[in-house]
Amino acid sequence: MLRHSRLIALLSCSLLSPLALADAKTDTNMQKLASTSGCMTCHSIESGKPGPDGMKPIGPAWLDVAKQYSGKPGATEFLTRVVLEGSNPYSSHWKGKVSGLSMPPNAVAITEGNARLLVNWILAMK
Repeated sequence: MLRHSRLIALLSCSLLSPLALADAKTDTNMQKLASTSGCMTCHSIESGKPGPDGMKPIGPAWLDVAKQYSGKPGATEFLTRVVLEGSNPYSSHWKGKVSGLSMPPNAVAITEGNARLLVNWILAMK
């Protein structure tokens, strides 16, 4: 049992190391989950990528989301709810930066567990 606890501790430390976090945006498994869930239709990883027809992007880049929310208490839960339930177009702090008015609810496209995985992945980006 002690050996199992040490292995879990070692894996936890390695997964949370700065190097692991720096490589979050290149995680192909998470990119695939984001793509198959429809997230990449409106979002990109890097900032500055144009949206359709050269307009502003539809949704914020995930690096921008990470800058806005990383380290904030409750960020994972809040963003998971936004993914599942959508956002309020009248209180968007992305207004003027994106062409989309709000995030639509996505509970039909992704499970709560997978939404939380994606949110944690996004928040780990540097």
